[in-house]
Amino acid sequence: MVLPLMGTAGVVTEPRLQAIGIEPEGDVHWNLESTDLIQHALQREEGRLTAHGVFLAETGERTGRSPHDRFIVDETPFTDAVWWGDVNRPIERDSYLELKAKVIEHLSSSSQLHVQDLACGANPNLRLPLRLVTNSAWHASFARNMFLRLTPEEIQTRASEFTILHAPDFEAPKNTLGLNSQVFVIISFAEGIVLIGGTRYAGEIKKSIFSIMNHILPSKGHLPMHCSANVGDNGDTAVFFGLSGTGKTTLSADPLRPLIGDDEHGWSDEGVFNFEGGCYAKMIRLSEEDEPAIFATTRMPGSILENVILDAEGIPDFNDGKLTENTRGSYPIDFIENRILKSMAGHAHNVVFLTCDAFGVLPPIARLNPIQAAYHFISGYTAKVAGTEMGVKEPKATFSACFGAPFMPMHPSVYGDLLTEKIDEHEATCWMLNTGWIAGGYGKSDRIRIRWTRALLNAALDGSLNDVEMMIDPRFGFEVPVECEGVPSDILDVRSTWKKPEEYDDAAENLVQLFKDNFERYEEDATTSVMAAGPQSMVEQPDNS
Repeated sequence: MVLPLMGTAGVVTEPRLQAIGIEPEGDVHWNLESTDLIQHALQREEGRLTAHGVFLAETGERTGRSPHDRFIVDETPFTDAVWWGDVNRPIERDSYLELKAKVIEHLSSSSQLHVQDLACGANPNLRLPLRLVTNSAWHASFARNMFLRLTPEEIQTRASEFTILHAPDFEAPKNTLGLNSQVFVIISFAEGIVLIGGTRYAGEIKKSIFSIMNHILPSKGHLPMHCSANVGDNGDTAVFFGLSGTGKTTLSADPLRPLIGDDEHGWSDEGVFNFEGGCYAKMIRLSEEDEPAIFATTRMPGSILENVILDAEGIPDFNDGKLTENTRGSYPIDFIENRILKSMAGHAHNVVFLTCDAFGVLPPIARLNPIQAAYHFISGYTAKVAGTEMGVKEPKATFSACFGAPFMPMHPSVYGDLLTEKIDEHEATCWMLNTGWIAGGYGKSDRIRIRWTRALLNAALDGSLNDVEMMIDPRFGFEVPVECEGVPSDILDVRSTWKKPEEYDDAAENLVQLFKDNFERYEEDATTSVMAAGPQSMVEQPDNS
C-alpha cells in the first residue's frame, strides 16, 4: 500500500478516493492529528472551545442514535446470516447504490474533506482496518479519538476493509425508497461501505463499525461484546454488559482496577480485547467526586464534548440537560492513566450484567448460575435511558438481546452460545447488578446510590460475597446476599424497601410476565434448561383442565 502524496499544509492528492467515485473539488486533508482537526473545526465554526480548551459541538435535532434509520443492504451471500426483523432492516441494493451516488457527489463538491485511516480491534490478529471520509473536521477528530490510531508504517501494511462515507449535512431526498426519514445509516458488507447522512450525532460512526465486528467475529469463533472491561491486581478480568446509561463506563473506571475499555470488546481464544482506542462517556450529572477519572478528561484539550451546556464563564454544567440527557464526551483512552496499555487481557473471571430496572423489582446485586446467565444474556433486560435514542424522554423498560440488539446482525442465540462456551471453559462467575431503582421504582425513589453499587461490585469481584449468606429470590431464582460491607442491609431485600409490599408483588409479577412474553421469540432455539431458568410467577394459575 503506497501512502498518498502530502504537501506541507496537509493537503493530499488521493487517487484512492477516486477509486470509490469521489472526485474532490476542494482540499483533502489526510490523517491530521486531533489538534489540527480541531483548528479546522473552529475555523469552519463547527463548534467552540470551553474555558478549558475542549472542543464543544452541538448535534442539532439528532442527539442520540436513530435506530429506525439504520439499514443493512440485502446482498446474498454476505447477509445470509443476518437475523432480519425490526432491528436489522433490509434495504434493496438499487436504493443503496442510488443513495451512495448522491453522498459521493455531495462529498466531492465539499470545500474540504478529512480522511482518517484507523483500525478497530486491539488484537492485531483480529484487527479491522477502516477509513473515514467526512467533510466535518470535528467528526474526523471524534473518529481519531474513538478508533485505534495507526502509525504511517501500520497504514502502509494493510488496506482498509471498510470505508465510512460520512456526510452529516446531507439529507436523503424525501420519500427515498426504503428509508424512514432523511437520516440514514447503511452498511454494505459486499462493498465494505458505510453510508451516514443527515445526522451529526457522532455515535453513529462508532456503532456502525461495532455492528460490522459483530457480523465478522462469530464466524471465526470469537465473541463480540457490548461491554466494558477492567483487570484486578491478580490479573482477574471482569466484563460489564449493558446498554448506554447503565454504568459500563462509570463502573469500569475504577482506580483499583486498570481499564481495558469502556464499551466494545471481543473475547477470543487469547482473552478479552478492546475494539476501540477511546471512550465515549455520558456526561449528564457527571461529578468529580463520583467519577474523577472521567471528569478529568473534560478538562483535557483533545476531548470532544457533545451537547453540553456551558455557564457564563465557559465551564461545562453537567447537570443541565436542556438539549438532551444524552450529553457525551469522547476522549482517547490514553487520557485514562489507570489502563492496560495494550488494551488486552486474559479471559474473564467475572461476567456482570448491568440493568437499570425502572420497576424497582430487581435487587442491587444477584449471583447467577451459568444457565440463568444464558437466559438473562439472551433476554437483555434493562431500561432505555432518557436521550440515548430519539424520542426516549424517561427510562422505559426494554429487552435488548445480548445487551446490544441494535448492533447485533445475527440471531441472539449465536452470541448466547458463544458466551455460554466461554463461561463454561473459563469457569467465570456471573452477576446481575441493578444500577436503577428500588423502593417503589422510577418516580417514587432516587436511583441507587453509586457508592453502594461500587461497594457491591467490588465485593463481588474481590470474592468477599462468596463468604456471605445468600437468600434465593422466590421468583427469579438467583442468589442475593443478605449483607455487604458499606451497604445498608435493608436495600438488599428489595421487597422490604417498598412502603406497600403488596405493590412490590404486583410490580414483580408484571416484570415476570414481561420476561416470559419477551422470551417467547427465542424458545425455538433455546434449550429446555435455559427456558426453565427464567423467572416464575408466584400467583396460582387457574386449573383449566
